[in-house]
Parts: sequence; C-alpha cells; structure tokens
Amino acid sequence: MKKHPVRHLILATSLAICGAVALTQAQQGTLSAADKQRRIDTENELQSIAVVERKVMMPMPDGVRLATDIYRPKNATGKVPTIWVRTPYNFNFWDIQNGVPADMNAALTAVKRGYAYVVQNERGHFFSEGNYDILGSKTDGYNTVDWLTKQAWSNGKIGTTGCSSTAEYQMGVAALGHPGYAAMNVQGFGAGVGRVGPYYEQGNWYRGGAVQMLFIAWLYGEQNQVRPMFPPNTPREDLIRASKSFDLAQHLPPVDWSKALWHLPTQDIIKTVDGPRGIFESAMPVETGGKMIQRAPNDPEWYRGGLYHDDQKLNVPGLWFMSWYDVSVGPNLALYNHVRKTASPEVAAEQWAIIAPVAHCSYTRATADTVVGERSMGDARFDYNDIVYGFFDRFLKGEKSTRLDSLPKVTYYTMGMNKWQTADTWPPAGAQPLTFFLSSAGKANSIAGDGTLAATAPDADRPDGFTYDPLNPVLSYGGNVCCTGTAVAAGAFDQRRMEARDDILVYTSDAFKEGTELSGPITPTLYVSSDAKDTDFTVKVLDVYPDGGAYNLDESIQRMRYRDGYDKPLAWMESGKVYKVTLQPLTTSNYFAAGHKLRIEVSSSNFPRFDRNLNTGGNNYDESKGVVAHNAVHHSKQYPSAVTVTVVKKAAPSTAGQAR
Repeated sequence: MKKHPVRHLILATSLAICGAVALTQAQQGTLSAADKQRRIDTENELQSIAVVERKVMMPMPDGVRLATDIYRPKNATGKVPTIWVRTPYNFNFWDIQNGVPADMNAALTAVKRGYAYVVQNERGHFFSEGNYDILGSKTDGYNTVDWLTKQAWSNGKIGTTGCSSTAEYQMGVAALGHPGYAAMNVQGFGAGVGRVGPYYEQGNWYRGGAVQMLFIAWLYGEQNQVRPMFPPNTPREDLIRASKSFDLAQHLPPVDWSKALWHLPTQDIIKTVDGPRGIFESAMPVETGGKMIQRAPNDPEWYRGGLYHDDQKLNVPGLWFMSWYDVSVGPNLALYNHVRKTASPEVAAEQWAIIAPVAHCSYTRATADTVVGERSMGDARFDYNDIVYGFFDRFLKGEKSTRLDSLPKVTYYTMGMNKWQTADTWPPAGAQPLTFFLSSAGKANSIAGDGTLAATAPDADRPDGFTYDPLNPVLSYGGNVCCTGTAVAAGAFDQRRMEARDDILVYTSDAFKEGTELSGPITPTLYVSSDAKDTDFTVKVLDVYPDGGAYNLDESIQRMRYRDGYDKPLAWMESGKVYKVTLQPLTTSNYFAAGHKLRIEVSSSNFPRFDRNLNTGGNNYDESKGVVAHNAVHHSKQYPSAVTVTVVKKAAPSTAGQAR
C-alpha cells in the first residue's frame, strides 16, 4: 500500500466484499508465516471451486483495453449473476513484496455464494490502457456491463459494490440505463455526486465554492499519466506471469501534506513536491480535458466526465452507505432523497440508506467502543455483509431476502444517544425545524467572548468583527474529511484549543433542559460584511458537554462570490454593505442530553480542509499573495443571522453509553 494519503488506505478497511480490490496491509510489510499460509490456502480453495480468468484485457470501442480478473463458480448448474468491482486501485492477485497470493477472500466469498466476481481497473491505471481521469469513463462502464451480460456464463444481471473511488463511478454508469445493470451498493460515494439540489460540489471538489484540498493530496498518487506498460500484443499468459514480478504500483516519495498544502499558488502544489503532471493542473487527453484546479463550480467540463448530476435518470435499486464524518454526507443524503423522489415508483421503493458514525469507508472498523477522533460513539457495529448479500440475492438472483425484508428504508446512528435508529424517510417523520438566532454585545470573538444562540433576534445590531489573514488561517482540527494524510485527521475533537483564537466567533445556546435529538439538515443564514472584494465565511456546528468539551458535528464554508448561485454571475462585495448568505445545509444525527449546549463557530477559514480565499477577487488558484480582510457578522431584527436545526421529538433514552 502506498504511504501517501490516497483513498485505498481507507478502502482496505471497507467491507469484505470489496476489500480485496485494495492493497492489503500485508503489502506494506512482511507477513507472518501463518498469514502467508492463510493466503496460500485461500488461493488454493478459490482455484478448486472457481474458474479463474486473470488479466482479461476487455476491449473498449476506442481500442483501449481494461485489465479485468474474473472468478466464477466452477460447478454452477446454470448461468450466474455478477458482482462487478471497478477501481483505480491496485488489485493485483499476487503480493509481490511477500511472494504469496493477495488476500482473495472477497472473490472466494462471492463464488461460494453463487456469484461471478469481476474486478477491473479504470483506464489509465496499472495494466489498463489509456489516460486516467477521475471515475474513469461512463461509456467504459456501460460497455463493461454490456460485455459481461453477453458472456455465456452470465444470467444477464450485474451488481456493483465498493467504497470511495470504487463506488463513486456507479451512479453515473447506472444512469446510462443499461438493462443488465440490476443493483448498486455505493459506500462513501460523495466524489461521484456532481450537482444535486443545492449542492454544486462536483464530486467533492468544492464546498460552497471553496476548493476541498483533499484532492490535491489524493491526485498526487493517482494522476500517473506516464507509467510503465506492456506491449498491446503481450499474450495473456505472459501478463499473468509478469504480475508476479510487476504489479505496476507507484512508490512515490512520501509527502508531509501538513506542510505541502501551504504552498502558493495552489495550482503548483503537486509540481512543488515533484509529483506527476496530470489532470489536476494540466490539459490532458481525457473527456473532461484536465485542468481541474482552473474550473469554476459550473464549468461545462464537470458535465463531461464520470460524475452523476441530478438531471440524469437514476432508476436502479440502491443500497447506500454513508457516515457522519465523511466528506459529503449532506450531498449524499440529498442524492438518496432525489432518487427516491424521481425513480419509477417500483425502484423508488427499492432504496435503502445506512448512515454510520464513522469516518470515510470505516464502517467495519466500528467496535464495541467506537471512538471517532476523541469522542466515543458506543457500539456502532452493524451486519453490513449480510445486508449486501441479501440485497444482491434479491436483485441479481431473484431470491427472497429475510434480512432485506426487515431493513427499514433509513437506518441511522444517533451520536450522543449512541444507538442505531430507523425511519422511513430522511429526515425522520415528525422532524421539525428549530431556529437559533446569533446574538452578542459585539464581542463574540473566541470562547471567552459574549456570543449566544437565542430564541429571538436582538433588537439592535452589534456586529462581531474579526480579521482574516490568509497567511494566518484558522487551522482544520478534526472534521468531516478524508485523504489529506498528515494535514487533517477526521472525526470529533474537542475544539476549545481552537476557540481561543479571536478570529473565531463563538455562539452558544443555553443548556438543553431535556434531551433533544437533532437529526436532519442544519442551515446557517448569515448577514455579513467585509472590506474585501471577496472572502469566505465558515460555520462549524458543535455539541458542548457539561464539562465544557466542544465536539464538532459538521462544518461548511461559503465563498462570497458565489453567494447568488453557482450558475449566476460572480457577486463581489462592497465595503460597508451587509449581505445575506445562506450556506448549503450541513447535516447530522446527534442527541444533546440534558445539560448539553448547541454551539456554532463562524470564521473565514478552515485550512487545509478548504483552500484559503486570498480575498483579492482574482482566480485564487494562480495567486501567491493575498490581502487581509476585515469581516463582520451582523445580528439583529434587521439582520437576523441564525442557524436552523432539525429536531426529532422522542422519548428520552437512558444515559447509558453517553460517555465520551
């Protein structure tokens, strides 16, 4: 496994059904003799029960061939359904560092259950030919489904599974409507969501128009347009044999992203660490054209690649896995709701969501005491594998599934309450909005300030001002993030150390008198001013414990030039004017026990979670110098800055399991 923060670090910890597509921990170091023998035994068992076809170079209409491994039951009495996994990551069947087979348990499990298991690399990676673009090509996906359904052993039904980039291509391909695409299981799938509802994130590239810097660290290890390849006429048996010597994996120098992401201009960060040239900063011969850092949130290039957008028909049964500390649970839930609303009635009823209290793709890491960051979430374990196979048994085999029959449409974990709950919809039925208004005497700066969240807006405007210096930004501390290596750790952390800064405005409610569940969207509306032409405003939502510990639940940002919409002309600020801005909804499910408080923080940076606005009104990505902005949040009846949360009224639970 690579030592830089690419997504297969997380993928390897995902469900067993897709875990084998990632490099296993054994490929980081030396396996024990017992582990080596287990690998050998698994491979031998697989060979005994499966027809094994490795390094099948599946042809695409443009001549590019995609490396594909196929495992199917040897003694099947009839045609079989297929579980198809497409990935940019290394699934080489041989662990070249340890001299033994890779962990083939995912393929073995699928074959034992009567499925063909097919794993394929996206074009431009490892043994697959062509040039790499994020999520590959939708047409490659369609053509792969078509090829698989036409095989003599296939029953014509294909299901997909995977987490992160092994999931994110699925929606775009499914929307093409191939009749053989029968079911999809998407896990941690945010980077496949282009535009849905109010979200123009274009695959997690943006949040509120600000660049999510995780992709800079991730693309360092992915945009390898110059790479070793075998001649196109190399016989398959030679490719299989060569796979025991060359897995074609990169071994790039490690990068300390906590330092590297500070470089300006942003467009040169990968170049500065001597990373490979590619789609991040350069024009490339791919459908979207490359130059990703130069695009705006509504550039046409975003609509030419593998992303799913909400003007596409998605009419496939879906099993959706999400997590509260992933990058984009808000857009993910918006897409789930969109499909339930727009699919045919039959398919709309065949959508299930499971939302766990973990970080990106860490579902099966949950334990009897699941700690995410610094906060205990209790026993968050769940029977994901049984549900996945119950789902596939129904839609690929046509068999009854007791587990799926008993699965509610939405299963969500409520933090603080530390328990799984169920609902027919998201948010749960009976959820009601509750608005808290920002208030202060003009000094909400830091945890020592006088900011409050009140039931009504104050009469007079006493704005809270602060200075935002792009060279001294508020640093990210925990949060809903992945893939930034040493730069940001995902999860809930006590934010008091950050709240000592004067450029963070802190607004806290009174203590809840009774337990209160917040499950659903959280919408901040701010009235702001600045002496800069353009700047950002950030919001963080927290649960404050009776002892003062303040744990982050979700966070967001808004680049002011896009406040009128991402498909509208840029909107610049004028000094002295007050502007209303509504951030895209945040979301969570958190139980505030009696004595806890709700808090929001407002600032103008959350770096390197998001790129810094240099406040100039320029392109930002190609600039090296910024200007200091003097920003303010206004709150009064004239300027009713507020945060609206979603409250679910239920009987108070016991206090067991609420320790952090």
